[in-house]
Order: sequence, then structure tokens, then C-alpha cells
Amino acid sequence: MTSSQFDCQYCTSSLIGKKYVLKDDNLYCISCYDRIFSNYCEQCKEPIESDSKDLCYKNRHWHEGCFRCNKCHHSLVEKPFVAKDDRLLCTDCYSNECSSKCFHCKRTIMPGSRKMEFKGNYWHETCFVCEHCRQPIGTKPLISKESGNYCVPCFEKEFAHYCNFCKKVITSGGITFRDQIWHKECFLCSGCRKELYEEAFMSKDDFPFCLDCYNHLYAKKCAACTKPITGLRGAKFICFQDRQWHSECFNCGKCSVSLVGEGFLTQNMEILCRKCGSGADTDA
Repeated sequence: MTSSQFDCQYCTSSLIGKKYVLKDDNLYCISCYDRIFSNYCEQCKEPIESDSKDLCYKNRHWHEGCFRCNKCHHSLVEKPFVAKDDRLLCTDCYSNECSSKCFHCKRTIMPGSRKMEFKGNYWHETCFVCEHCRQPIGTKPLISKESGNYCVPCFEKEFAHYCNFCKKVITSGGITFRDQIWHKECFLCSGCRKELYEEAFMSKDDFPFCLDCYNHLYAKKCAACTKPITGLRGAKFICFQDRQWHSECFNCGKCSVSLVGEGFLTQNMEILCRKCGSGADTDA
């Protein structure tokens, strides 16, 4: 190698007796190399010179002394870290800032540890326990009450009601009738057996019936329109001599004026207002 071949590729100054850097088969003095090729530190924005260690992560560069947690500023050199929103965080800071907190003990659920989720809250696996027996629930079936979460055996032992029809546990909801509790799907018409949940119904001898069955089997018939009289939702009806009328059907048999709350006369099976009945051969 001649003396000219031992010159800096950029400034052409002699490198004999000086430090230099070989890059792509070319020689550079330290000053030129740093000016041309050095990466800039993400933290201090200064060049990372050839005599400094260049730490690289996803095409970003740091001085060794600048490679620190963005929050606590402890060094991350040769330590685990997490990148979040272009920030580098040590695992402790990431856990405190970003990890879920246990609903029971309020402590951080560390990344990588198993956590249980229920109704939008999180628990350590060892904190997610039955309120009664204190055993971990894990992924087993559970029933939740205001007082806490319960495994099925403890809930049945402590709180459960039993369906009057199928005798099985009622875990939620249910229908109460005559001081007895039914599953919604077990509360059926005693006649046609259809579900009565969210349906209007009548009772006869402590048995529930849908309106159709009750009207067909037990309801009195209006003497005027012959339709059933149920008295449902407080509907009023009139009784006279073993006959019944809907209040809106209790009218004079001749002029059709309402007789509700009015005096009336009878002629054979017909009811009449006083005006229509006067002068006729009537019963009192």
C-alpha cells in the first residue's frame, strides 16, 4: 500500500500514525467518519461517535448512557424493556402504567402472569375466589351476587331457591306465584301448558291458566255479548239474578242506554230502563 493509498477517503489527509475506520474498503479519519456516518441519538440528539457504543432498536439509536427508561430513567442496557407509543419503559414502569390492576387486591397484574376477567374487571388468578369457600374459581361456572362471586355448589348451599315445578335450582330471575317460585320456562298454563312468562293469566284453585284456557273453562259469559267476563286488570262487570254483564254491555234492551248505576226493570229475560219499561208488564 502506497502512502497515498493510506489517506482519508474524504479529506485526503494522511492516516499514518493516526486512528482510522475502514468502511466499505475505504479508510476514513475519525473526524470524517463521525461527521459522515454517525447515527444520532434519539435521546440527546448528538452524534454517536465511533468511540462510543451505538445501541440500536428498530432503526433507532442511542448512546449507551442515554438508553434509559423514559419514566424512571434507570438504564435499560442489558435489561428487559417495553416500547409503548415510541417510549421505552422498564418492565416495572410499564406494569404500573399500562397493566391491569387486580379488582380484589388492587395490585398490578404483571405482564405474562395469568389474569381472570369478569364483567369488565380483572383479578389475579389466586385472587379470583369463591366468596364462601375461598377456593379459586378459575374457569369453572360461577354465579355473581352483590356480595361477591360464588362457585355453583356454594351458591346452591347458601342462597338458591328451588323451582316448584322441576325442583331444580333457580340461579337467577324466576317467577313467584302463591308464595312459590318457578323458573320462567317452568311457569306454564295448567290447561294448554304454554309458558306464562310475560303473559297475562288467571288463577283457579291456586292453578295458573292462560286467558284462553281460563275463559274457555271457567269464565262467566256476558248475558248480552256472550263473551267471557274475566275481570282482568280491574274490569268491572254487573251481576243480577245469576246473570252477568260487562259494564259496557249492561244496556237497556230497547233504547240501548247504559244502565250502569241506574235503576232498571226486567221483562222476561230482558232488562229495560225505567222509561222503556214504564207502562209495560214488567217484573220489579
